[in-house]
Amino acid sequence: MSGDVKILAKNKRARHDYYVVDSIETGIVLKGTEVKSVRLGKVQLVDSFVRIEDGELFLHGAHISPYEQGNRFNVDPRRRRKLLAHRTEIHRLHRQVLEKGMTLIPLAAYLKRGRVKIEVGICRGKKTYDKRQTLREKDATREVERELKRRGRGNEDRE
Repeated sequence: MSGDVKILAKNKRARHDYYVVDSIETGIVLKGTEVKSVRLGKVQLVDSFVRIEDGELFLHGAHISPYEQGNRFNVDPRRRRKLLAHRTEIHRLHRQVLEKGMTLIPLAAYLKRGRVKIEVGICRGKKTYDKRQTLREKDATREVERELKRRGRGNEDRE
């Protein structure tokens, strides 16, 4: 993700539960008022996943809230949505998913040059002890930053 990008939603849970091996940018097929809801940031990627069906990518379990002024034009918020990628990328993803323990998880939804994009990660599941280790490392870095910030502030007062 680079350039003029507005992040709409991030799947923080994915980086906690999985090691992200690789990622690709895909487009998404949206119907009617879904685009307006997504632009307002009314999208949730938690508990969603990507599946390859008949050589195409589909996003399952993502929730796009119905547009408030959409009335009868709104669609099912949890319906499966097609993701757009090149055939060669889909074949590469399919080969990697066939490996043991690999899965496709949406990592982020964002606007890029006016178009909605989904970042899909090729992920390997973490064990429980790996998750605990990640949390410990995060806490340790947070403590170090807090201590450096506190010491830095103390030095400014003395000058």
